[in-house]
Amino acid sequence: MHPTAGTPLDLWIIIAYFVGVMAFGSFFGKFIRGTKEFFFAGQKLSWWLIAMSSIATTVGSYSFVKYSQAAFKYGFSSTQTYLNDWFWMPFWMFGWLPIIYFSRIASVPEYFEKRFDRRTRTAATVIMLLYLIGYVGINLYTMGVALHRLLGWNIFTAAALTAVICAVYVTFGGQTSVIMTDLLQGFLLLIAGFALFFIGLHYVGGFDAFWHHIPISFKSALPAFNKPPEFNFVGVFWQDGMANSAAFYFMNQGILLRYLSAKSVREGRKAVTAVVLVLMPLAAFAVANVGWIGRSMVSLGLLDASVDSRDVFVVVSEVLCKPGVFGLILAALIAALMSTADTLINAVSVISVNDIYRPYIKKNASDKHYLLVARIVSVVTAGIGILLVPVYMGFKTIYAAHGAFTAMMTPPIVVAILFGAFWKRYTPKAAFWTLLGGMVIIFTSIKFPDMIKPFSHGVPGDDGYTYMRAFFGLIVSGAIGIIVTMFTEPRSDESVKGLVFDSIQDAMMKFKGGKPNLQPGKKVRVTMKLVASDAQLIDHVRVSVEDMEKMRANEGDFANLSDARWWTGGLASANVVLGAPHEEAGVVYVNEDLLKQENVPAKRPLVIEKTI
Repeated sequence: MHPTAGTPLDLWIIIAYFVGVMAFGSFFGKFIRGTKEFFFAGQKLSWWLIAMSSIATTVGSYSFVKYSQAAFKYGFSSTQTYLNDWFWMPFWMFGWLPIIYFSRIASVPEYFEKRFDRRTRTAATVIMLLYLIGYVGINLYTMGVALHRLLGWNIFTAAALTAVICAVYVTFGGQTSVIMTDLLQGFLLLIAGFALFFIGLHYVGGFDAFWHHIPISFKSALPAFNKPPEFNFVGVFWQDGMANSAAFYFMNQGILLRYLSAKSVREGRKAVTAVVLVLMPLAAFAVANVGWIGRSMVSLGLLDASVDSRDVFVVVSEVLCKPGVFGLILAALIAALMSTADTLINAVSVISVNDIYRPYIKKNASDKHYLLVARIVSVVTAGIGILLVPVYMGFKTIYAAHGAFTAMMTPPIVVAILFGAFWKRYTPKAAFWTLLGGMVIIFTSIKFPDMIKPFSHGVPGDDGYTYMRAFFGLIVSGAIGIIVTMFTEPRSDESVKGLVFDSIQDAMMKFKGGKPNLQPGKKVRVTMKLVASDAQLIDHVRVSVEDMEKMRANEGDFANLSDARWWTGGLASANVVLGAPHEEAGVVYVNEDLLKQENVPAKRPLVIEKTI
């Protein structure tokens, strides 16, 4: 039995946290009425809720363990991975997000069929499922490693426990449960990360003692250009800054679902701005600082120098924290790990239903039937993730396992997405061969790693090739896409309207069914007045002429009607259409039957705002 960290009190806190998260997540099953709520939380959430829950997913999976390990071995440069996403943001905020949101696209493979053809969608579906399910396995493996150190459990057993808990609340509550549990876990992990740093500073004798006992080589913001082979600037840049960051925002179905849950594209842009400029730097510090504190403790003789870097987060946390507090810190680690696993499980259910079951197995079933299938898939996905755990146990480090997986799986589909969204000339045949040819060549490079040597920037050895495979894959996939495009016919401009960057206005027209209203307006505080239901106009509401002017809105515009309490985050809200105005200022006329379908409070102050 592996030696156990913590005390019985800490163990009970961990168990209570497991039970609490499972119950909290399952509670939100009451908001699920169909697949739209299960997959997209009804598309009515506020930016701050999405941003905070997104950071939990970003920090999730391997982050505390992985980055504490990297920080302990390499110093401040361990934050590079978290701080190199920013240059993708203009492309994502003003290109990819509005394309998929306004085109009402549920999944990345669905985009490939609309933009290209059916066989490209099939290829993308296979790659996406391999990527997402493999990612689930990495998350569960990391959780197994953490609980092995904490409880002495077998890694596989601990991973299985995590999978069961995630599967339970995702199955009940879908995307709403994922977002709400990740909101809770996001706050917990940031608080825990910063608390550990300040406790650590006190333990080592203050900031000056901490700083002076960090090796000089650890104080660089960036690692050396191409050494050591397992962690260097160029490898991290191409693997994480380029391939992994692009995959995370453009390809990762779980992240896309998070932002597609926003009540408008504007709210999605606010959320990602908060993530990249505010929350990501905070997260980078929160997940890495234990490694820096640990290195300072070694220099001061307060920690055994032989400590395994894979265990440094748990070991240092146990040294720094009193019983009970240590349990809360380990609960934060569990929060980080679970918050990515649940997102990925939900994402797999979306693609399985939207891109396999619905088009190929049962085309015209009821929404209730598809909801049941989505829940079954969630359980099955967790089971497959468990079976992948032994595969990842063969890697030297969690960072290496994640890096190798990312570098293999992401480049072809990332290239195809970016070319498809921003290059109208890019052809269906080029997209298909980018996916198929790129994957074949990348997997061939595993058998013949010297293929990567010309692209390795001088990084030596197999470890370096593992990271530089991302750059190799991007170059090869991009070359295939460009060459095949030059010799094949593109689709007509009409057939790709709304699916490429220069036709987003067309996507907005299709989304609304009319001319979009982009004039900035104000939120208006209103009270509800119920009127007799009209089955033809059940989602239509009416506000006064005065309130329409404040919102700068017209009849037929889309709006969001929500509880005036901002902290509800859009859970108590409905997406509506503005009907003909009336003369009663401050009052919104609502069809009675709308309340039966939406969670809008009838007797509380509300706010209504135009969305498009």
